[in-house]
Amino acid sequence: MFSAGILLALVSSVVATPLHSALSTVDLLGRDTLLSSGCSTTGSASCHNSSSVSNLCCFEAPGGLLLQTQFWDTNPSTGPVDSWTIHGLWPDNCDTTFTENCDPSRAYTGIGSLLSANGASDTLAFMQTHWVDINGQNEQFWEHEWSTHGTCMSTLKPTCLPSGSVRGAEAVAFFQTVVKLFQSLPTFTWLQNAGIIPSSTATFTLSQLTTALKSASGGFTPALDCTSGALNQISWYFNLKGSIIDGSFVAINAPKAGSCPSTGIKYPLKSGSPSSTTTAGPPSGTGVPSRGTIHAIRSGSTVGGLLSAGTWSTQTLATFTFSGSSSSFTMTSSKGNCGVSGGSLTCGSGVTLTSFSAVTSGSTLLLASGGSTSFTSDGSPSGTTVFPVFTGTGHSQDYTLSIVSA
Repeated sequence: MFSAGILLALVSSVVATPLHSALSTVDLLGRDTLLSSGCSTTGSASCHNSSSVSNLCCFEAPGGLLLQTQFWDTNPSTGPVDSWTIHGLWPDNCDTTFTENCDPSRAYTGIGSLLSANGASDTLAFMQTHWVDINGQNEQFWEHEWSTHGTCMSTLKPTCLPSGSVRGAEAVAFFQTVVKLFQSLPTFTWLQNAGIIPSSTATFTLSQLTTALKSASGGFTPALDCTSGALNQISWYFNLKGSIIDGSFVAINAPKAGSCPSTGIKYPLKSGSPSSTTTAGPPSGTGVPSRGTIHAIRSGSTVGGLLSAGTWSTQTLATFTFSGSSSSFTMTSSKGNCGVSGGSLTCGSGVTLTSFSAVTSGSTLLLASGGSTSFTSDGSPSGTTVFPVFTGTGHSQDYTLSIVSA
């Protein structure tokens, strides 16, 4: 992490103001948090109070300048070939200085077990593919990010938690929030949609990269860091209304530049990436978003949709990531790869990716498997009851699945 003596006035001058943008205020719906802070999100954003704030359980201070940092690791490669990975969420002070390792008594170990034991297995599954250590030491990496940065967040102090909260509950909330914030920042896809993809030979200007990301994010410029002239890290900046647990992240421009040069920037391939020597445009075909939810339509009405395991439910729908064109694309969820095996749709660890296609029906984009838009289940979901999804017909409940951009 880095520091610099930049005045609070600089940070204050770049608070997000657009009413319609990809980021602006990110509420991170669907966090499925273990806790509720009880804090309002209608007050001042962190770093923008005009007077002192006494309740630091609902106002992040002094570390109110939040950086969501992502890695592009290629030597060795980590994470999916078509995604950046999580570095962390850092609470810088409003002048970009920072403190670290604020509470050694809460330097929890066994993060994976802590998440599993507290109902955050979806978060853990995503971390195992998208929050990975370059040396394969994931647990130590997660422990470091929590103890170094998470323990310095005022809204996550144990005294801020509801009575009866289990030990480590605030760390679970931290990891849930970091994952959801990362999922709202698809850096790879935003660059790809502007024709900027990893290459063994092509180079880019800093202006090309930041212009593409600013346009895709709705007007916000991140900081890009390079190692030996190659992209290595990106930092998206936010202030916060309310608590890290369930507050609203207010996007801002990076208050300081990263370390990349102005020209000749390399965006190297990850191991396993298809060879590329030139830039390319967005995926061919039309209508397939990079991320979205999948809704079930029966008899002209929407009846729930898919959860992250690929099951049909009326609960809060999962967000899926789509990669490819309308004629052939793959999809993943926080559980892992999605595929069809034995006529059953499922998503999870160890699942083999299946190619799907999309069929336009009026203004609706329908998911198709094997060319068919028909899906079926043995019952209709209600409440917490869910049903497996099968391709084709032959079960009691027939429906189609529509893709809705996130």
